[in-house]
Amino acid sequence: MKILGIELSKPSFNEVTASAVMAAGLWLACVALWRVSEQPMDRIEAGGALLVIFWGCVGVRMGIRLDKGPRHVLANVLCGGAILALYHVVMSLVV
Repeated sequence: MKILGIELSKPSFNEVTASAVMAAGLWLACVALWRVSEQPMDRIEAGGALLVIFWGCVGVRMGIRLDKGPRHVLANVLCGGAILALYHVVMSLVV
């Protein structure tokens, strides 16, 4: 499968699990930094941050790397933006 001419690879279960663990750790660090800065995130912002961080971790396992050029950066921004837009639509319907 290709996105913007980038050949994607299918990550294994272990790779997705490792990405999820890494994303959870990065998310906890992000939330802690926001809390220490005395501007804590609300639940909606924290959920959006978790999704974008998770996408960043899984995207690398799929072959979308920011150091590979502008097409990779564009694919990462487009996919992350689509995930975030969908999340905000769902949250506006639920809340």
